[in-house]
Amino acid sequence: MLNCTSNGGQENHITMLQYITERSEHSKFICSSKRKHPLWSFVGSAEQPNLNCPSRTPKYFLSCIKSLKMMLRIQSPEGTRRVDIDNLAVTRELFEKVLNAFETIEYPFTLYGRRDKSQEIASSDTKTLASYGLKHGDMIFLSPIAGAVQRVEQPTDNGKAKNQISNTLLSVSTPTPSMPGSKIPIRSTVDEDQVDLLLQKMDGTVKRKRDPKNCLHGDNSSCIHCLPLEPYDASYLKDLNVKHMSFNAYLRKLSSGLDGGKYANLDNISCRIKPGCTGHPPWPKGVCSKCQPKAITLNSQPYRHVDNIVFENPNLVEQFLHYWRVTGRQRIGFLYGKFDVHLDVPLGIKGTVAAIYEPPQESTRDSVRLLPDSRQSVVDRLAAKLGLSCIGWIFTDLVAEDVSKGTVRNFRNAETHFLSAQECVMAGHFQSLHPNPCRFSSDGYFGSKFVTVCVTGDAQNQVHMEGYQVSNQCQALVRDECLVPTKDAPELAFARQSTAEKYIPDVYYKEKDAYGNEVTREARPLPVEYLLVDVPVSTPLEPVFTFAAGSHKPFPVENRPIDGHLQDVSALASYLNQFSRHRFIDAASDFHFLIYIATMDMLPLMESMDPLLEAIRSKDAALASEWASGDQWSTVLQLLAHADQMSTTGQPMEEGTAGDATGTPWTCLHCTFINMPNLSSCEICNLPHQI
Repeated sequence: MLNCTSNGGQENHITMLQYITERSEHSKFICSSKRKHPLWSFVGSAEQPNLNCPSRTPKYFLSCIKSLKMMLRIQSPEGTRRVDIDNLAVTRELFEKVLNAFETIEYPFTLYGRRDKSQEIASSDTKTLASYGLKHGDMIFLSPIAGAVQRVEQPTDNGKAKNQISNTLLSVSTPTPSMPGSKIPIRSTVDEDQVDLLLQKMDGTVKRKRDPKNCLHGDNSSCIHCLPLEPYDASYLKDLNVKHMSFNAYLRKLSSGLDGGKYANLDNISCRIKPGCTGHPPWPKGVCSKCQPKAITLNSQPYRHVDNIVFENPNLVEQFLHYWRVTGRQRIGFLYGKFDVHLDVPLGIKGTVAAIYEPPQESTRDSVRLLPDSRQSVVDRLAAKLGLSCIGWIFTDLVAEDVSKGTVRNFRNAETHFLSAQECVMAGHFQSLHPNPCRFSSDGYFGSKFVTVCVTGDAQNQVHMEGYQVSNQCQALVRDECLVPTKDAPELAFARQSTAEKYIPDVYYKEKDAYGNEVTREARPLPVEYLLVDVPVSTPLEPVFTFAAGSHKPFPVENRPIDGHLQDVSALASYLNQFSRHRFIDAASDFHFLIYIATMDMLPLMESMDPLLEAIRSKDAALASEWASGDQWSTVLQLLAHADQMSTTGQPMEEGTAGDATGTPWTCLHCTFINMPNLSSCEICNLPHQI
């Protein structure tokens, strides 16, 4: 063992000095006399104490080394554990010990010094626990979010299990909120919608002019009568006849207190048992307060994620209603558009509808059933390249009253219902499929901007549109399969009861009894008005057209199995004959036309349509004409010309003459489909039979 000699000539172990030197950042300690000494000042012998600290012997020095150990408590969804670690250890060692203490953790996690996740402990090889102010007995909070990525190695060859961090632990730094004066903690790093990012940077206050009657000050001063109002001011919203404040105004309200929203909670509601509880057998044999979901009391939601729905022009709705006017059957469509700032509501958002896509469906006079749609992903891709997205759904519930006058029945009102329970469940399902990205929620999303539009009759028996969203509580109940409609009462929903396969939390709502007292009722059944949020629907005074509109006949709408609405080669040829070749952009500026050429059976063009979609988005006629002169579209035009030539020069084929002399089936040369002998054109691609 290496030795050294102190000033007094005594021998001391150099390993003790090396240990302190390596474990210290400042190379100094504080003894009970409250004086700082160099490290070597504690090195002496049992017979001769050191001159700099005469009262301290090596025995006291060893006790100082032991005092560097401390115990930390780690609280997590899996329970609480204790970890023993050096006070001067780096934070990477803390992550290793936490991983060893929680052997069942298999998900990414990060550590926080505070319960509100405001002091993140980043994994580092240089930062020590002392730099975060951690002391003996402190509580550290483990959160299962994207913050630390760890991987547990298998036991080594010597038989000792070593839990090693294979890569450097990654930590995500918490960005500062962009809302002025807000301290709401940012719990995720998701890409929010552009309209949300824009509204978060806005001031949002409602400016007021100087009141000549009440304001007694000069032009450069202000008083309570002319100070700007907050966007969530209740009296101002009541004067505007706004029942629900905007979501961004709600965020401003959360950050308006003295704490700046530091303890604001934007966690999504969960109606499921938390997994990983080891204190009891799994459901239905056991459940505890830690894993059991909380009971839900339904309340009116004070905010809404979308404040207005605007259809660019009346032609969109008229084209959608044309199917009902022809057949008398109901119809469902998906709204494609974008979200913009709504200036009529403080920090409001409006959804602008540019097109309606009608999926495959089976409809009757009083019901609609959606069918599987293999083209939905292609439609979403095509819309995204046009700068659009699916922002809602629309359905009809119309019954003609007087055909000569064009009136319809009014059966949706305050005495009956506005949305049925089945429609609320459908809306909650669609909203769960389209969550609203929100960085203030640990899940990365909160609520949804997906809207519901119902076309029905109003009090004057005219066709009228009404917009809704269901609350976040309803969305959670539908997502976790806790809410079902009733059989014979459309205005009532029903909260399911727990079974051996699934646990359902208790659901309640409050109402006033016959004596005016507020009482709590069990949601079996439940009035659906507790689940609804109203959203106004309108059209602009000056119509706007994302897609070109003119006197020409529009392209047939997809998935309409009626005469005159079929999408086939003959319909494509008739549509294109209305336009000159140098104005191809006018023909291509039709959403249903684009969907057809992207998914048509004989030659789908989706993979080569990027230049065309960019030309439509930027209104570039030259770029559209350049694409139309390419090989892909030229092939389509040749097929159309050939089909037109065969239909004009050929004679109508009688039964048995389309095949050979015996009337056998014939094979289409374009799609290889085997057709019946009495058909003059292919049943699949609609191209003429070539003999």
